[in-house]
Amino acid sequence: MDPQQIPLRGLHLPEAVGWWPLAPGWWLLIVLLVAAAGLLLRAWLRWSARAAARRKALKQLEESRSAYAYHGNPVTLGAEVSELLRRTMLAYAPRAEVAGLTGDAWLAWLDRDLDEPRFREGPGRTLLELPYRNAETVGEDVDVDGMLAAVRERLRTPVGRSA
Repeated sequence: MDPQQIPLRGLHLPEAVGWWPLAPGWWLLIVLLVAAAGLLLRAWLRWSARAAARRKALKQLEESRSAYAYHGNPVTLGAEVSELLRRTMLAYAPRAEVAGLTGDAWLAWLDRDLDEPRFREGPGRTLLELPYRNAETVGEDVDVDGMLAAVRERLRTPVGRSA
């Protein structure tokens, strides 16, 4: 038989596979990606809020230092810095753990996450008595720069970090 006379039809290719509707595996992948993005966004927002509080505390510390440069009263500076440190630590740590601490226990708690003790044995110790001293009797024995450096380090160091 002559091949030209055989009644054959042309090749019929199947239709192209459409991209819609998606297969269930793709839907599962989309749901997982959206959930992961939501968790990452939540973690970033929590970190950002915590960092914002730290930035605000550091800014207030700098404002107190600038005000001290203007008025030169270390007692006022000590009171402002002590209050700022207490408020900030209450925001970062459990209230029951921090609120009742005074004296050496408070200084020990402040030194807890630092690399070296800056409050029990360093210039931060002046925070215990400086706010209660008479401004006229305070002499050169107060290390204001050391105290501010200790507070700055405490504010920059996360509470509860592993040392």
